[in-house]
Amino acid sequence: MISYRRLFSAPGSAAFTVGSVTARLPMSMAGVSVVLMVSSSHGSYALAGAVSATGLAAVVVLAPRIARLVDRHGQARVAVPAAVVCAAWWVVLALCTRYGAPPWALFAAYAAAGCGPNAGGMARARWAHLHRDDAAARHAANSFEQVADEACFVLGPVLAVFLATAVAPEAALLVAAALLVAGTLVLAGQRRTEPPPAPRTAGRPVPLLRSARLRAVMAVFACTGLVFGSMEVVTIAWSDAAGHRSAAGVLLALNAAGSAVAGLAFGLFRPAGRPVNRFVAGVAAMAVLMTLPLLAGDPVTLAVCLFAAGAGTAPTMVSGMTLVQELAPAGRLNEAMTWAVTGILAGISGGAALGGWAVGHHGAGRGYLVPAAAGTAALLTALCTLVLPRRGPRAPSRARTPGGAGGSRPGAAAGAGFMPPVAVLPFPPAPGERVGTAQWSLPEGEGPRPGAHYCS
Repeated sequence: MISYRRLFSAPGSAAFTVGSVTARLPMSMAGVSVVLMVSSSHGSYALAGAVSATGLAAVVVLAPRIARLVDRHGQARVAVPAAVVCAAWWVVLALCTRYGAPPWALFAAYAAAGCGPNAGGMARARWAHLHRDDAAARHAANSFEQVADEACFVLGPVLAVFLATAVAPEAALLVAAALLVAGTLVLAGQRRTEPPPAPRTAGRPVPLLRSARLRAVMAVFACTGLVFGSMEVVTIAWSDAAGHRSAAGVLLALNAAGSAVAGLAFGLFRPAGRPVNRFVAGVAAMAVLMTLPLLAGDPVTLAVCLFAAGAGTAPTMVSGMTLVQELAPAGRLNEAMTWAVTGILAGISGGAALGGWAVGHHGAGRGYLVPAAAGTAALLTALCTLVLPRRGPRAPSRARTPGGAGGSRPGAAAGAGFMPPVAVLPFPPAPGERVGTAQWSLPEGEGPRPGAHYCS
């Protein structure tokens, strides 16, 4: 078993964790804060939802670019200005709603605020840097970070609703802006745990999404986001239809609590097998567990089913983030993890829309078919993109000749089909470098990995 106490024995780890969690909390507050604030000032939930969706779309577009700058120039140099700019636009949005600005101003202000840094990704990058030679510690760190995410997404909306209703509609977003800047300053101030910036390379960097495996993980994460987004909308509608609307928050909190408990337990044990296998197994467990809410007929049964269904979420996310870290080229870890997060965000947006459509057309009782179907889609996507390609037909092996190992195949004397001998290197050659008679080329969309063996 792995001890979380040992995980936090690294100098500076507790301090940057406090900073990252503080900076993550506002991101979970922002969406609810905007909906409450805009609907209160303009009297339209349609406008509030449209403004919130615009901000989410801006995050999907801008977040990977901010993460790329973080990788290139360092967390402190990029994250602090990005957090200040994001918080400033949140303040502008609060002032616009307070003083009755036209709707276009709300859209513009919230879209401009989409440049906030990915605090969770930066924390995971620090753990990967601190424990780069200890796979078990990285597994425990990813598990802890997933639990921190769950806690933020439970506490953030609750805090936002309290501030918006008990203090003022704009109070929630203003407090979120202050927390974002404060948390980012604390995180950036821990310089001894900060990963070094990636060295500059000649030419434009290869787009990460050229990696087929990273695209596959993003697709699975998008389906997982469909589960999250639809689950929230359907649970609220189910509670309202059952006459227990106030219980919706408790039910969603229990679902997150089930994920948190599973994440903590998952992080205590040494990981077995390859990350891709653990990821697919987690997706399979999540797909099965998401069918449990369909069995519920009363709030108590639904609470138990949602808690159990949440147990499949954290192991899936932990294994998925571990796989992303394995696939990320050297020096581009923040960008790779941010792309994964944007896949989840896109899925959440689509899941909320699908869940609302299902409830409106088929009733709240059948609404849980949407997260169950989304879990199945995630499993099928994982099988088709991550499992089946590895089990495809293998290339024919080279035939050996009486001349000895490594000889040419039949027909080589005629100058056709000659394959040069394999050169195994303990270091990554530069792209295009010739090794013997062979020319080295990087796998599509990937970069060299320190400590690996490379074959020409």
